[in-house]
Amino acid sequence: MSVNWYYMKRGWLGSKRIGPIREPEFLHRIDSGEIRPETLIRCLSKTRGAWVFMRTITPAMKRWNEKHPTV
Repeated sequence: MSVNWYYMKRGWLGSKRIGPIREPEFLHRIDSGEIRPETLIRCLSKTRGAWVFMRTITPAMKRWNEKHPTV
């Protein structure tokens, strides 16, 4: 069973829901900075279907901190 993620992408005309994307793509988008700590994300199994800020998901923030160290 694969995990599918959704996230909200902000643009000039408001926010747009992106997804579903599989976990490897989700992690790639964290690595690239497309998904950031303030990004709203959703996963049926991990967030129980609720929209939450990425910063509230410990493994995602660990990945963010590894790829985007603060100076």
